[in-house]
Amino acid sequence: MTVVGKSLATFALVGGALAGGIAFASPAAAVSSCSDDFAHQFNIIFPGQKPETTYYIPNCADVTSGKVTASSTVRWQIVDDQVIDNSKRFTSFKITTRVESRADSGGSDTIVTTKTCDLTALINADYSGPAEDGPANRCVPPTATYDKNLWWSSDATLVYDIEGDGKGAITKELYGSPLLHG
Repeated sequence: MTVVGKSLATFALVGGALAGGIAFASPAAAVSSCSDDFAHQFNIIFPGQKPETTYYIPNCADVTSGKVTASSTVRWQIVDDQVIDNSKRFTSFKITTRVESRADSGGSDTIVTTKTCDLTALINADYSGPAEDGPANRCVPPTATYDKNLWWSSDATLVYDIEGDGKGAITKELYGSPLLHG
């Protein structure tokens, strides 16, 4: 491919991403689309002497060899390093990650595959966050067969219950990945 051809291909990919989705030439091409780490970050203030903690949960959609994969990676870190109480943070921390499709870029999502992952024990065991990303802090539903005529994305819902706050379960709809199409 010439320099001009590479520039045009780059321009088309960037233009498609800026238009709200990423378009690509063939289902065999490996393409990934992720929400920004900071697009859906939030802080939780725990009761007692537990430190405030920031959670980051980007959602990614990937197309490889005719299959669509979704993932949500849960990351966290304490805001203030003065840990006085490192006891249990959550009675429940579950994320449901979905592969979704739609007929057009402005249409409604249809859930194609879904999986709920219980990360309660992992998060309670390490108040300062995981050392690295891996299968333990990532939720991945079954893959879906790619259809180039549809628009694809990954989305997720988080439901958590803070230990000892008396408020019950809290539900957060997370930002989905940008759309993939083409």
